[in-house]
Amino acid sequence: MNKPKFTIIKQHICEQIESGKWPQHSKVPSENELAEQFSVSRMTARRALQDLTEQGTLVRSQGAGTFVASFKSQSSVLEIKNIADEIQNRNHQHSAKQLIVKTLTANDEVAIQLNIAPNTEVYYSEVLHYETLQSGEQFPIQLEQRYVNPLLVPNYLIQNFSKVTAHEYLSSEAPLTEATHEIEAINANEQLTELLKIKAQQACLQIKRRTWSSQGVVSFAILTSPGDKYRLGGHLTF
Repeated sequence: MNKPKFTIIKQHICEQIESGKWPQHSKVPSENELAEQFSVSRMTARRALQDLTEQGTLVRSQGAGTFVASFKSQSSVLEIKNIADEIQNRNHQHSAKQLIVKTLTANDEVAIQLNIAPNTEVYYSEVLHYETLQSGEQFPIQLEQRYVNPLLVPNYLIQNFSKVTAHEYLSSEAPLTEATHEIEAINANEQLTELLKIKAQQACLQIKRRTWSSQGVVSFAILTSPGDKYRLGGHLTF
């Protein structure tokens, strides 16, 4: 599968930043300059710049141009944590059951989230995470549904996510540079009721998370937990 042109442009820009050639606050080539350099339309160049701006890698100033953002501004408001570490930090034991690992065709939503063309093949996994208390009581704490760009993580399907979390594996194969979150309260559907061992329509906390490496969007994950057993915290510095 060939990479989309806008992804190639984004990768080029990130490489210039990471190599130190373009330090923070440096001016980035314009849409027209990028379009000419990569032999693409101005719209394609604009999409690459817009994506990196939304990630916080670049800052666009009307009339002045596009610049490399302050490196501080690239930090996620919420720390990306491995659920196994979260549970162990509570002095409890983590375990996981791998439910599904397969290839499927991306629908429109997944294609948009991964910045790929619709109907492109992607990797998909479902993992159910458990927490065991010191008393020995065990309960499911999170259903992880994850779509992964196979171009960036080609060996994803052969991993055993009962032994290593997807977060750990992806962090080693495609180190995280950016992430976005969408957080909402939902009512449990039939699948969640069965897997999380909760009542029908019980309130759940759902996080939709996109993660980037320097190569592009690596994964789109949907993380769902029972509302009465899970909470999300963060720390802001001003």
